[in-house]
Amino acid sequence: MKIIEEPFRGVFLLEPRVFEDRRGFFYEYYNREKFRAATGLDVDFVQDNLAGSTYGVFRGMHFQREPYAQAKLVGCVEGEILDIIVDIRPESPDFGRWYGVRLSAANRRQLFIPKGFAHGYLALSPQVKVFYKTDCFYRPDYDAGFRWDDPSVGIELPLPSGELILSDKDLHLPPLRQALKG
Repeated sequence: MKIIEEPFRGVFLLEPRVFEDRRGFFYEYYNREKFRAATGLDVDFVQDNLAGSTYGVFRGMHFQREPYAQAKLVGCVEGEILDIIVDIRPESPDFGRWYGVRLSAANRRQLFIPKGFAHGYLALSPQVKVFYKTDCFYRPDYDAGFRWDDPSVGIELPLPSGELILSDKDLHLPPLRQALKG
């Protein structure tokens, strides 16, 4: 496992070592020792999630409030997504800045997202499956989010907003600063 990029403090774009031959391929999606060696972090992941979507589905921007904030390790195991994070740490010099990276079954890259970031993704292929690990269990009462198109954040997507497929929940999320007030 190697670090490709560190776009924000504590965020890592990772690439696993892949073994390929005429039979196909093999790679470790997660190995605690190798993750720790690459990032210097000892994260206790407690929940694995798998989400499926179709082209144009946008899920986000979501986060879980303290004391149940979540760190995530995200990868796309079928198709391709544009994975997006926003720094929501009020004390951070990067507060409100966003970062997007393409994760796909082909590139096998993973994004480690620490606590203090909102997360979302856009499905860029006909079918996608996104696998992610979290270090805190899902707590519906602490679930939160903000509108992806909040102008104070300025997220740029490769699809026009009229082509996005969003949940009713995501359509009615508040702007970032309002979401952080609770």
